[in-house]
Amino acid sequence: MGGRMDFSRRDDDTAPSVSGHHELVGQPHREDDEGPVAEAEAVAAEISTPQQPLGRPGKPLNRRSPFFVGMLGAAGVASTYLLGQIVVTAQDMLVLIGLAWFIAIGLEPAVSWLVGLRLPRWAAVTAVFAGVLGLVGGFFAAAIPVIVEQAGAFADDLPEHLRRLQDDNSALGRLNDRFGVEEQLRRLVDGQAAVEGALGAGQAVLGVVGDLLIVVVLTVYFLADLPRIRQGLYRLVPHSRRPRAILIGDEIFAKVGGYVLGNLTISLIAGGLTFVWLLAWGVPYALLLAVTVALLDLVPVVGATLSAVVVSLVAFTVSLPVGLATIGFFVVYQLLEDYLLVPRIIGRAVKVPALVTVVAVLLGGVLLGVIGALVAIPIAAAVLLILREVTFPRLDKA
Repeated sequence: MGGRMDFSRRDDDTAPSVSGHHELVGQPHREDDEGPVAEAEAVAAEISTPQQPLGRPGKPLNRRSPFFVGMLGAAGVASTYLLGQIVVTAQDMLVLIGLAWFIAIGLEPAVSWLVGLRLPRWAAVTAVFAGVLGLVGGFFAAAIPVIVEQAGAFADDLPEHLRRLQDDNSALGRLNDRFGVEEQLRRLVDGQAAVEGALGAGQAVLGVVGDLLIVVVLTVYFLADLPRIRQGLYRLVPHSRRPRAILIGDEIFAKVGGYVLGNLTISLIAGGLTFVWLLAWGVPYALLLAVTVALLDLVPVVGATLSAVVVSLVAFTVSLPVGLATIGFFVVYQLLEDYLLVPRIIGRAVKVPALVTVVAVLLGGVLLGVIGALVAIPIAAAVLLILREVTFPRLDKA
């Protein structure tokens, strides 16, 4: 054993040699200097087989040993404290990772559908991402010039809108008397506030672009490796409970995927109908407002209301009847969305009671902001599924 060692080729490049000592670790190898370790190496060579190159797992430790119990308790306290510190320190990055995982699960139905058509997974992921990026990129390439032009026109018209806010006889003046929006609008046209706002906006844009790139890259990796990630997650479940965990886990993945695709579809419908309405009534900044509605509509419960307020305020700059008609349009559309679109598009995949939806969105918004509100409903659906399939049956038998 002290000279040149003979190594057998195995599938695992990290497998030890037939002598029990790896050729790439601890050379030169001298058995006389190792003492008891050499005996263990001899045993290691015996238990290493082509089927199990690293040997069979040994017997589990005695969990009733006082030493084991003490070490386990100390390790639990230390691990909990360390995990808490990691979450606090890396909370922003963890949110991006969670968002990427959420998007990947949402796009997985499309990828799996393409794989079912005998397309390799890498090609299916590439096709889905190319389609998504093509749609988004093409839309913004056509829309950004118009949005920038309309945003500039809105900034130029702000002084006139402020003047009308001070006129108690106008519709905007009556709205200002009731809601007090003049002070906030004046800050937008103030010189110093504008400069500070521009600098802050520049930093925010750079931050958003960086976060967006991180989310895109992570989403691609998650989608490409989702079968192996799924397999690894299920292997963490004990063998006796693994079949049940697979059924419940896959159902949760399907619910999240259905929710993401359905929510995107409803948001596109909301933005499209708003654009047509604003064009029909001659409301300015139609495309800018329609994109705003589509983005805000992604946030459940509060997003549609906030977008309706923004668009209606702009519609009042045209005339009082147009503003009131726009409010009526959003009321009617919200009823159609809640009772027609959501049940048909999302309701089949995610069945969450209205009360649970509101509570989940509010808690998600408080904990994680807009992203928390976006993912609140599918998380609530997953929790309800686990309660219905696991917790409640056990409690009923207790």
